[in-house]
Amino acid sequence: MNGRATRVHVIGASGRSGRELCRSLLADGIEPVPVVRARARWDAAGIARPARIADLLDPIALRAALADATHIVSCAHARHVPAILAAAPPDAAFVFLGSTRKFTRWPDAHADGVLAGERAFLASGRAGIMLHPTMIYGAAGEDNVQRLAALLARLPPRRAPLVPLPEGGRALVQPIAQDDVIRAIRAALDRAWDGPAGLTIAGPEPLAYADFVRAVAAAAGLPAPRILGVPAGPLRALAPLTRLLPFLPTIRHAELRRLSEDKAFDIAPMRRLLGIAPIPLAEGLARTFAPPHPRR
Repeated sequence: MNGRATRVHVIGASGRSGRELCRSLLADGIEPVPVVRARARWDAAGIARPARIADLLDPIALRAALADATHIVSCAHARHVPAILAAAPPDAAFVFLGSTRKFTRWPDAHADGVLAGERAFLASGRAGIMLHPTMIYGAAGEDNVQRLAALLARLPPRRAPLVPLPEGGRALVQPIAQDDVIRAIRAALDRAWDGPAGLTIAGPEPLAYADFVRAVAAAAGLPAPRILGVPAGPLRALAPLTRLLPFLPTIRHAELRRLSEDKAFDIAPMRRLLGIAPIPLAEGLARTFAPPHPRR
């Protein structure tokens, strides 16, 4: 990608992946150039680097923020790819974050935006790659594993919570640790891409969602849950009621529907192109629930 990067413009630097990428770059002596919409949110991240302020819907501000960019990582939603391509210097190289939501059988605005962004990138002829991660876990404040653990802690009975799952949680998932997402981005930055490419990144192997729930409970120090198989239709019908129950996190209709489709992927291309062997789920969960260490 236009030689090894010594400075990287990070769009969406105040988000979870953006913050961790900036910290990773700094640790290796590479200068991040944070590009964010809200200065206050970036300042709250506690990373002592000045940010450039640009709304992705403001082409003039975005062009000014990227004027000197050689390597651009976008952690923003992939629907913004056309705007970023239009604002970036013609010889800049890119790493975009997409999502495996693009494979869903039930497209929504999120999935449609990823597909549109990928089409724009692949048609552009620009150098770089769009990485499509599966469910990301392990970031500070993420709402996948930690939200699930909070739900398990509130379900009765406390000694062995009963967890109703569509079709018993047989559908496959293959979550990827936040650390591996950052490793993938860094490896993509170090590789020379001949034009645009796309790549799915995922954890080492798929497992049934029910087993994922059990693994989260174990890592969080919670009692082993009992899985109750329930037809998907009734569960979706009851999902809106969780908004009325203060002792439960809100469960969205679309979340339950996606639990019934397999999300398993071949990671041989990820290993071959990026040289990454993703960490096992048990190790990633142990890191997620380990006591936090103060940042230096």
